[in-house]
Amino acid sequence: MHERNHTGRGRRSTPLSELDPSLTEISRRVIGCAIETHKELGPGYPLDIYRKALMHELKHEEISFELEKSFPVEFDGEEIGQVIADMFVGERFLLKLLADNNEVDGSARNELRATLRAADLELGLIINFGQRRLKDGLVRVLNPDALRSDDDEEYEDDEEEREYAEAGEE
Repeated sequence: MHERNHTGRGRRSTPLSELDPSLTEISRRVIGCAIETHKELGPGYPLDIYRKALMHELKHEEISFELEKSFPVEFDGEEIGQVIADMFVGERFLLKLLADNNEVDGSARNELRATLRAADLELGLIINFGQRRLKDGLVRVLNPDALRSDDDEEYEDDEEEREYAEAGEE
């Protein structure tokens, strides 16, 4: 059973329409760059190869990014450390890049969600280039704190992102 099947798991999804349209647009453009990268390279390369190819695509599409951006982690009003995001894109959201043959697990999602909280950002994307079909390696992760949610449920909805990827990959 795939972990991304959210039905019956007590998870609630947040539609893309509730996010800032400019944030949604840049995330779609980044996914397009990831699709082009994966189309040309396919699975099997080390992560560094995909990172460099994706950087090339982002530059080509004139999408700004910063590698290994650090964000402070505060506890009780004090900075107690830092977390590092793989990529900070368009000064709007975070990317976590993988090149694993396995599905994206809860650990990767939790790590990205924690980094989103530290950065006080709404959206992050996990892109796993190790999958045979990239759409199986795309996961959208939301920060419920930045979305001003009133409950502690987990918010994820990678279905619309996968549909977009599927349209561009075949």
